[in-house]
Amino acid sequence: MAERYESHVVAGPGGVMTDEVGVITGEVTVRTEVAGGRATVRIQYLDADEWYEIEGSPLGLAADPGPRLHQEIIQAVRRGMPDGLANFNPTT
Repeated sequence: MAERYESHVVAGPGGVMTDEVGVITGEVTVRTEVAGGRATVRIQYLDADEWYEIEGSPLGLAADPGPRLHQEIIQAVRRGMPDGLANFNPTT
């Protein structure tokens, strides 16, 4: 069964690169779903209906890190992720 975590945050400088629509900026909701050794990371504009996958998602994981990974992703979004997950290195 997948674990799902969601948080509202303001994307940092450069926004967040997605596969479908390019860079997203401003107030967003970030969702991390962890299942089967992978983490799928999606983003949407706050209160929008459409979700977009962050470029570089899903992440392969050595272990299921749960909410700690989600918090690291949120911090990265706050700093800006114009290259998506390409330079994201979780400590979990």
